[in-house]
Amino acid sequence: METSPLTQQNRPSSFQPKIDSLYEQLFDTYEDAEPDFDDRFWREFFLLRPDKANLRRRLENFSGDDLLQIQFEFRNPYRLRFEEFMNDAATQKITLGLGSVCSRSRDHYVILQEDVEEGWTLSNTLKYIGLGVLAPSRSSTPTRNAPSADDSKDLFSTLPETDACILLSAYDFTNANKLFIHVFISPIDTSKTESPFSAFLSLTSYILHHAYRSPRATLYGHLNLITLRILVEDQSLCTRLFSPDLSTSVRICRQRPPFLPTTSAPRPLAATLFDIAIDTITHNLRRRLSVPLYIAALHLLHRLLSYLFTTRTRFPYHWPLLWQTLLSLLRFMTTYADSIRHDPDLPTLIDTLLAVLSLAVCSGDVFLPDTDCYDDLCYKIVENGHLLPRFKSAFYSILHASTAAPAAPTTLNHTAASATALTDALIGISDHFTSLLDEEKGKGSTFGTGAKHLSPKEVSRVIRKGCESLRMPETEGLERWVRWREVEKKGMVKKFGRQAVEDARRVGELIGPIATATRHPGLSIDVLIADPQNPILYELMGHRTEMDRTYVEWLDLMDNIELRKSALDMKPEQ
Repeated sequence: METSPLTQQNRPSSFQPKIDSLYEQLFDTYEDAEPDFDDRFWREFFLLRPDKANLRRRLENFSGDDLLQIQFEFRNPYRLRFEEFMNDAATQKITLGLGSVCSRSRDHYVILQEDVEEGWTLSNTLKYIGLGVLAPSRSSTPTRNAPSADDSKDLFSTLPETDACILLSAYDFTNANKLFIHVFISPIDTSKTESPFSAFLSLTSYILHHAYRSPRATLYGHLNLITLRILVEDQSLCTRLFSPDLSTSVRICRQRPPFLPTTSAPRPLAATLFDIAIDTITHNLRRRLSVPLYIAALHLLHRLLSYLFTTRTRFPYHWPLLWQTLLSLLRFMTTYADSIRHDPDLPTLIDTLLAVLSLAVCSGDVFLPDTDCYDDLCYKIVENGHLLPRFKSAFYSILHASTAAPAAPTTLNHTAASATALTDALIGISDHFTSLLDEEKGKGSTFGTGAKHLSPKEVSRVIRKGCESLRMPETEGLERWVRWREVEKKGMVKKFGRQAVEDARRVGELIGPIATATRHPGLSIDVLIADPQNPILYELMGHRTEMDRTYVEWLDLMDNIELRKSALDMKPEQ
């Protein structure tokens, strides 16, 4: 017999707040293949008052990876907050805080190895001529004992510091908020302080210079390259990056040869982006090549060159170093083809490298500052002409597949020229100049005396003449590309997020003494997670300088290298 609907039901022993029932739905169903949460669910979730104790209890049962799965598998409402955030004063504080963290993280690399050439002094001059005993004493200046080579290797592998987790926020803001981007790349009022964007570029340079040392450094370097790619893909922003009006000096890492050219004068910010991409390619060549990292560096170069081509902008830069770097990568890939042949991202790497080289050769006369720069590019293609057939042979199957199916739309957008066609075009250009040079050399061969040796001036003349008779291949569309779309790279972004969450947890373990210095001894990472709108968070940003000073003073107490190394594992007393 069915129960009458008029029968009084037993009352529950306790009432469950609505927010707790939403927590239950969220955390108990996050592993479903297709969780279904509509707009009403999220509206209630973020309007109801948080139950901090219940939320903290539930979060304790999850790892950082679990939390990230929740963040990325469901729609992220915080992304909407990023897009809608238009508070100029708060944005200024956020960018200044970001710049401060980047400067401090960069300085950890410098502590291990100073890479700025020391200017002329009486002391170093006397030491240079063997009279160091006469040099003035510097005992009054505190110094740190430089770590040994083995210690430096171990310590470099722990960098960047855990506060590099803030770089994920820099990516999120850049990807979603135009106001943040405008404030971020704008110079600050005082010339005595490093601008936030300069500090970001400087840290990026150091991270990528040492990216090969750990998968963690590779992830952060890759993340920053994508952030820079997003900036460059906005043509109005790219115009500002190339503008002399935003010229500045950025400290670029020079801790391992080959070194980038030293430039003392301020330069447009785009020059630093070229430097970072070149340094990334040069210093991370390993048999176990990080193919996604190299794709990100080449994507940045491709978009920079595409802007110069489409706007017909002639830009001064040390271009020979860029051509040498690209061809060195081509040589490395040819030599170690067996080590990278089975990487699933290799076709994208090949397509992008060939597109960058072909765009430079076929359109370099539009954006290079003078004919000498273009002649140098053509000569370097001739010098490495023997590599191109070997490259084609080593990756024949991939190039052949690219002929049938052009590059994926998420990398490039050239449909007229396949990878095979681009390779053949470069080989044809090399053969054209080689035949002219051989013809010129043969003019000196009389009575068996051998071929004529050409002077650099004669080589330049032949190449310049060859440019006039060269028929450029059909390479329409090389300057085109498709914008970054996070939805197409969810797996990659999840890796960034997992690492940032892990580092944020370790930062949280150090936040106790810093919070005490900012007059909030009860502050913890749990509080900020439970209530992202906590006003303490915004006040904390206002105390950014004080926090930095406290943190630096704390590190200065640890003169011993091993203590600095173990600082990452220190936890405040319970």
